[in-house]
Amino acid sequence: MAETIWNGTAVTYHFIMDHLVIINILLSLVIIFFQRRSPQTVWTWLLILYFIPILGFVMYLMIGQDFHKSRMFKAKEIEGELKYAVRRQEERIYRKRLRLANPELRRFEDLILYNLEAGQAVLTDNNDVRVYADGKEKFRALIDEMKQAKCYIHLQYYIIRNDELWQKIEPVLIQKARQGVEVRILFDSMGCRTMHNRDWHRLEREGIQVAEFFPALLGQFQLRMNYRNHRKIVVIDGRIGFVGGFNVGREYLGKNKKFGYWRDTHLCIEGAAVTSLAVRFVLDWNYAAKENLFQQDNLFEIPTYVRKGRDPVQIISSGPDSKTKTIHDNYLRLIHSAKKHVYIQTPYLIPDDSILDALMIASRSGIDVRIMVPCKPDHPFVYWATYSYLGELVQAGAKCYVYNNGFLHAKTLSVDGMVACVGTANMDIRSFELNFEVNAVIYSEPTVQRLERIFETDMTKCTHVTRKVYDQRGFIIRVKEQFSRLLSPLL
Repeated sequence: MAETIWNGTAVTYHFIMDHLVIINILLSLVIIFFQRRSPQTVWTWLLILYFIPILGFVMYLMIGQDFHKSRMFKAKEIEGELKYAVRRQEERIYRKRLRLANPELRRFEDLILYNLEAGQAVLTDNNDVRVYADGKEKFRALIDEMKQAKCYIHLQYYIIRNDELWQKIEPVLIQKARQGVEVRILFDSMGCRTMHNRDWHRLEREGIQVAEFFPALLGQFQLRMNYRNHRKIVVIDGRIGFVGGFNVGREYLGKNKKFGYWRDTHLCIEGAAVTSLAVRFVLDWNYAAKENLFQQDNLFEIPTYVRKGRDPVQIISSGPDSKTKTIHDNYLRLIHSAKKHVYIQTPYLIPDDSILDALMIASRSGIDVRIMVPCKPDHPFVYWATYSYLGELVQAGAKCYVYNNGFLHAKTLSVDGMVACVGTANMDIRSFELNFEVNAVIYSEPTVQRLERIFETDMTKCTHVTRKVYDQRGFIIRVKEQFSRLLSPLL
């Protein structure tokens, strides 16, 4: 029996080796003619297939598949209601009847309209937005809100680790499930690979529902590892929503010696925008769990809001199944709309040509462009590619900063102290094209200025990367930059 298997494997190996050129040619034709990709990505894959044909073929199977033509998520049950709300707001914009507290915000009506058209992102103006820049504060608030849950808790994270932070969250979820609260946990297969099946089974035995996004084949082999659900969403009773950069793990509390203090940005929203977060979670859940939660009306009842907020917010999302790169286009439009300044915080700066050109044009046009990245890598190739683009922006006149007080993981972009885009999406090609992401666009001076004050405080803990500082980098660093930049379409 073993000899038969061995002979079969040997035959397969020799067949692949004998037809390797043909396989590479066919795969190249698929990449070039049957998948809509950027020229940089196409050339990167062709070079990989040419120089490392066998390993390159395996890499393509694992991380090179294209889901852009797939319409994975459907919301037919609420499509009519969404279209009605979208069309009603479009009409108000066209008739100049959209009410914004600050008349100056009217110059962003085109962005509001774009989000309505491209992503059915309804603008709500009754939101109270709280900003958390520290992990301990964020998770303290999250646990407090979960303890008050009466109907349901929907929790979605890219990374969940079974460490001391999760051991504070899990008992609360179990307690609420025992009280009759519906608890659902949606996790990404790659991001939560350190969790064991017994961890999820333990929760299921307590009545908590669990779903896995893009599960691995046979528990290990992941054919869709390049497509990650990077969203971090918590919705409690349709009243409170959390969205932002923090995952669940001890490093996000600053307890990992490698990274030190973890500087991130997360939002807690109370108001009608939470319904948009609820819809986003349910779309992902329906796909992963093969359910239809839209038939449960209690999940979308309008709750009573304790805080009487006035922040206008749109919830936008994007992913490889989307027709438009909504978050990318919001970043681009906001940069182009700036009259005074643009503040950006991102752990990874690997922009495509349109974002890079927009930032360079803004810098050379007298706009105060400030960009902050971490001082230490969690992914070395990504870090050195980031530093390469940072140098290019420094040469264009942008003010670039390296955060020294631990690891910077915040994903924020703000313009003129008036509008900000905050959420899970980094300023990189992966977030724009490969990951499933969600952001909040906030049209509120008080909240945006609070974000910008946090940015300015962070600047006091940074090294300013001037042209002189950048030009003094050594030969080895230059080699790392150039090599990593070549790989940037795949990072």
